[in-house]
Amino acid sequence: MIGILLAALSLQIGYCGPIKDIDAAKAAGFDYFELRTSEVEALSDANYNALAFKLKQIAMPTPVAYWFVPAEIKLTGPNINEAQQIRYLEHAIDRMSHLGVHTIVFGSSGARNFPEGFPKQQAFRQLVDFGKRTGPIARKYGVTIAIEAQRREESNIINTTQEALDWVDAVNDPNIQLMIDYYHFETEKEDPAVIAEVKNHLRHIHMANPENRVMPLHWKEHNYGPFFDALRVIGYHGTIGLEASSKDLQHDGPLTLNLLRNALTP
Repeated sequence: MIGILLAALSLQIGYCGPIKDIDAAKAAGFDYFELRTSEVEALSDANYNALAFKLKQIAMPTPVAYWFVPAEIKLTGPNINEAQQIRYLEHAIDRMSHLGVHTIVFGSSGARNFPEGFPKQQAFRQLVDFGKRTGPIARKYGVTIAIEAQRREESNIINTTQEALDWVDAVNDPNIQLMIDYYHFETEKEDPAVIAEVKNHLRHIHMANPENRVMPLHWKEHNYGPFFDALRVIGYHGTIGLEASSKDLQHDGPLTLNLLRNALTP
């Protein structure tokens, strides 16, 4: 019983969104707010300081962030600019770390997608090189970067959890790990058995009902069971971010929180 209670306490469920949604997420009862890294990086110093003050004032933690690299900073293709990448990484990760972020999701399909006609293997090597440049910077600020496999409709590279693991292994840096987004996972029809294979690298989960990428509200609306069974087997009780739309967050938030907490209770 004590173990179950501790596991429930360690599980944190957050809401992913723009800065303007922080108050709504707090009112809906989420444990934390998942900021957009590129949005925070682009703030003026005055607005960044105002954001930091607000988060402290309302006691809203921000342990995880997403939207890592903006589309205008290319990571693959013939026109990458390593110096530009490093300048962005230093500024962005520094800012996020001072807000309490310890994990940043690396989806960023606009930045990582390679142009038509460009060799995919070369693009993958470029992403590996980017990971090798990113790891030491992330480590300096106490942050882990977690690669996100994305559905083929959004990204033309790293579409499955195994491919995400291949990238993590190729980068070979302790501050470069992976996460799983259930929406992409289900769209790509992945086998939940892969979760056991990546358990030592899994740092975060994104969640949504795959039907229209909305908030998950009821257990029977989708076959969530196999995914959460696999998470329970590895003892996952980390962070789960809701990257999902809602027309009424104050109504949907408590239902989602209840669903997810029960889903990971043994």
